[in-house]
Amino acid sequence: MQSRIELLTKSLEQFQTRDTGAQQVPLMPDPKDSAFGDTLTRFLTEASDAGAASSDLTRRFAAGENVEMHKVMAASEEAGIALDLVIELRNKAVDAYRTLINMQG
Repeated sequence: MQSRIELLTKSLEQFQTRDTGAQQVPLMPDPKDSAFGDTLTRFLTEASDAGAASSDLTRRFAAGENVEMHKVMAASEEAGIALDLVIELRNKAVDAYRTLINMQG
């Protein structure tokens, strides 16, 4: 038995283009042309890097090194904002998945 995702994928592949009379118009963009995966990877990498930089500055500040407090706070806020962005991206992806699943039923 096929999963719902496999059935949806097959259905989308079957209806990827539709006849408009004059030309074939793709309903879905070509995955090779889509940069969503690259963008998501970049966001995750940047969020991870911001968290690592914040941790490093915090550690150095706590160790008594010559690190200005406002730089530590700015790095911490930047890491928090990057994490919030990644969480929102995840939430939107889950919402989109649920919408697709609900369209089937």
